[in-house]
Amino acid sequence: MQIAIINGPNLNLLGKRETYIYGKQDFASYFEQLKIQFQEIELSYFQSNSEGDLVSKIQEIGFTIDGIILNPAAYSHTSIAIRDAIAAIKAPVVEVHISNIYAREPFRTHSYISSVAVGVISGLGLKGYELAIESLLTK
Repeated sequence: MQIAIINGPNLNLLGKRETYIYGKQDFASYFEQLKIQFQEIELSYFQSNSEGDLVSKIQEIGFTIDGIILNPAAYSHTSIAIRDAIAAIKAPVVEVHISNIYAREPFRTHSYISSVAVGVISGLGLKGYELAIESLLTK
């Protein structure tokens, strides 16, 4: 089974930025933990601060991979292009947010991505990625 994790803007700064919201662990070390925990799965990782790069990656892998875990970050609230890319592909997408977007600023409570995702995990920290993998294993 092949699962891709795709992270959007500013998530390259995990462990450095707003640690009171996002925690102190960087994503690279967390991803290594996931690969050890889920050795039976071929996990890949991609991060970009660019909306177009995220759309291109979703289109590139979305017809051949078994699932995508997507944290679109701020693009959740603005990107119809990412939403449309997800709607166009075959792979199921689980939307993940480290923070609880529904308990934050009002503009963060709407996600264009949720309506085309098979599930949404919000507010459980990095554990949300692990839960997303487990959910894709049952699809």
